[in-house]
Amino acid sequence: MVEKANILDEKAINRALTRIAHEIIERNKGIESCILVGIKTRGAFLAKRLAEKIEKIEGKSIKSGELDITLYRDDLSMKNNNKEPLVQQVDIQHVLTDQKVILIDDVLFTGRTVRAAMDAVMDLGRPAQIQLAVLIDRGHRELPIRADYVGKNIPTASLERIVVRLFETDHEDSVTIQE
Repeated sequence: MVEKANILDEKAINRALTRIAHEIIERNKGIESCILVGIKTRGAFLAKRLAEKIEKIEGKSIKSGELDITLYRDDLSMKNNNKEPLVQQVDIQHVLTDQKVILIDDVLFTGRTVRAAMDAVMDLGRPAQIQLAVLIDRGHRELPIRADYVGKNIPTASLERIVVRLFETDHEDSVTIQE
């Protein structure tokens, strides 16, 4: 694949996350009943960054955790004896029941990852509400899922690929389109 365009650099990613942090606080009238849940891998790093920004704005920390939804994906055949997906690598130290769970991911594409994350969250409790924050919404949805908070909408061709690089894993912050 060849890089077609550089969409966001480090400063643009930081601005988008700052805006999303303010939107989360405003929409939920504070953070008292909110829990940020990052979808591994890059969504978990974005959730940590959002938690830091929200703490700076609000002066108190927001509850957070991370979720690996690998075994909830509909394209994975490994399941347990009951034919149900296994919960694995969940790092959420808070009760989700009656809380506003805000799922965080890097790219929203078909919606299948978000559907898997919602299934995993529902296995852990019954939240009052599930919201979705993504750095990039590229369209091409296969499921009726939309993000509540979007860093940037990037219309793409179906053969193009959005590549999100974060310092925590890639030693740089950038978002590019490749084809």
